[in-house]
Amino acid sequence: MPLRPLTAVRPLPHLLLKPRVLPPRTQIRCLTQADVEDPGMNGGYINPPPEKRQFRDPYGDWWDKQERRNFGEPLHEDHDILGVFSPYEYTHFTARKGFFLMGCFITTVLGLCGVVSLYYPDRPSTPRTFPGGLDRELGGKGTILAPSDENA
Repeated sequence: MPLRPLTAVRPLPHLLLKPRVLPPRTQIRCLTQADVEDPGMNGGYINPPPEKRQFRDPYGDWWDKQERRNFGEPLHEDHDILGVFSPYEYTHFTARKGFFLMGCFITTVLGLCGVVSLYYPDRPSTPRTFPGGLDRELGGKGTILAPSDENA
């Protein structure tokens, strides 16, 4: 059986194409049905509008003061996400004000570093010299010498 030359071996065209990555079929179905209202879902349970408990009046006359809810009030189906012990929504600053304050901090720190570098004193002393440059102590001829008294 004769050997084919290596130049005659060519890759198959379908191997050169990159495979397409598709989401699973169930994910496509869920994404298309996201806005569908199903009146029979949860056995006809009336789902109140979603309202985070942290935004309710903390001084109101609630039956359950900690969860800020009254007795018999229907719960939203996502009650665990909307409750008091869910992750707290940070509403003290907007993103714009937060970035502004972060920029002010960075500008202040860099400005302070610049001022310190301008007014920072030079070395207060002169470099130390040794008699003979410590030629013998550092290894003899051809070594890097310490500053000597003759060079100063």
